[in-house]
Amino acid sequence: MIYLWQSYISTGKTHHQIHTSWGEGMNLRKQHIIIILFAALLLGFAGAYFGVKLAQPDTLPEQIQETNKEAPNTSQETSAPPENIEKVSQAFNLIKDNYLNDVDDKQLIEGAIQGMLTTLEDPYSSYMDVETMERFNETIESSFEGIGAEVSTVNGKVTIVAPIKDSPAEEAGLRPNDKILSVDDESVVGMDLYDAVEKIRGEKGSEVVLEIQRTGVSDPFDVKIVRDDIPVETVYSEVKTVDGKKTGVIEITTFSENTAKDFSKELKKLEDKNIEGLVVDVRGNPGGLLTAVEDILKNFIPKNMPYLQVENQKGEKSKSFSELEEKKPYPISVIIDEGSASASEILAVAMKEAGYDVVGTKSYGKGTVQQAVPMGDGSTIKLTFFKWLSPKGTWIHEKGVKPTEKVEQPDYYFTNPVQVEDSIAYNHTGDKVENVQVMLKGLDYKPGRTDGYFSKETEKAVQAFQADNDLEVTGEINEKTAGQIQAKIVEKVRDGDDDRQKEKALNVLYE
Repeated sequence: MIYLWQSYISTGKTHHQIHTSWGEGMNLRKQHIIIILFAALLLGFAGAYFGVKLAQPDTLPEQIQETNKEAPNTSQETSAPPENIEKVSQAFNLIKDNYLNDVDDKQLIEGAIQGMLTTLEDPYSSYMDVETMERFNETIESSFEGIGAEVSTVNGKVTIVAPIKDSPAEEAGLRPNDKILSVDDESVVGMDLYDAVEKIRGEKGSEVVLEIQRTGVSDPFDVKIVRDDIPVETVYSEVKTVDGKKTGVIEITTFSENTAKDFSKELKKLEDKNIEGLVVDVRGNPGGLLTAVEDILKNFIPKNMPYLQVENQKGEKSKSFSELEEKKPYPISVIIDEGSASASEILAVAMKEAGYDVVGTKSYGKGTVQQAVPMGDGSTIKLTFFKWLSPKGTWIHEKGVKPTEKVEQPDYYFTNPVQVEDSIAYNHTGDKVENVQVMLKGLDYKPGRTDGYFSKETEKAVQAFQADNDLEVTGEINEKTAGQIQAKIVEKVRDGDDDRQKEKALNVLYE
């Protein structure tokens, strides 16, 4: 599960992305199974969890969850080895005895483990050797700093799952599914995810330059990000008035150890204010702890239907039920987008199948559950053990949850940073021109057209923007003008005045 940091929630309200941690330093025991809903990582100055996080808090709470399932066996009680396991030993001896250069036993063994996991072609199953675990365990006590993004590996490329709200990553304009090609001019394509994260994360105040490849944009572009503190709150709420009706809005930015408890507190506050409807917003939420989303769903899904099913490798399914007698007396809607993954999807699909509206765009599509298993020497294997299913038994893996009300955000929400070397002016054409035109239109200027041709109307719109923002009025787009246009767009998006998805989620409650 995925973000790049300053504060991930909204101004003044932070979202904490805690996922399960690994390693002896986190007191991982056999009877403790780590439920990992998203194999991603959070880039921060402090260590790695769950997938691997791009940030980390000063003191990590105990995140290892007790379950009634036996931890995987890594001792003599494991299944008998296959008959041809001797082939591995034969290859080991062949290399040790005959390879041109000296090779360390450890190198071959670690490589064999990595190789076995690689053949699974599962981006959520991975191996952390002793050195990697020690490095992460050393850093988890550092300050909670970084860029604030969650990432995974897709086809050999480090991919943004979701930037944390109000984080440096979000402020810089990073989006779900952005591919990171290089870090400070060093390619990370094909690099081990943990090694790539080591290069991205860093201390507060330090700068990192990411080369980004984005779908729909012809050329990669650079994004400069200044690392900052990462917030730890995951839930915040507000009251909106819709047609005279008090309506609660709760945003969940990730599912961490305290998320369910904080959610219950905020929900009670809203209900004490006599709300007549509720919106639950999990956009950009990459997931987190299974227990957190389960406890939240117990507030809404009555006991006559499961809120979740889990299926093991034998096809055996277990269903989870709440003790809730009946639904809430008010209507509820949920907002999702392509950055909503794993635990967010568990919540969204359960609410959808319980009859509630889901608004937004199709979610990420992560339907598996991982466990982190210590190997006894300080190394860890994170392996996919289960898949989770919706209450009705649907598997959304690589498909996502489809909203009942599909709503796209305005075009300017999806514009890209414009890198200007030579000024862009009248009669120029291209993606950069089109991008600026869309941004100007989103800022209520009139570029005339948005097809990538720099017309006289576009020139007048640029002049008007420059005059309104104390810039030299030339009608041409230089680096300073481009940067100011982008800053204004980011500010407008964060203000949420044109948030069509939230507006629809509020209004659909009373239709």
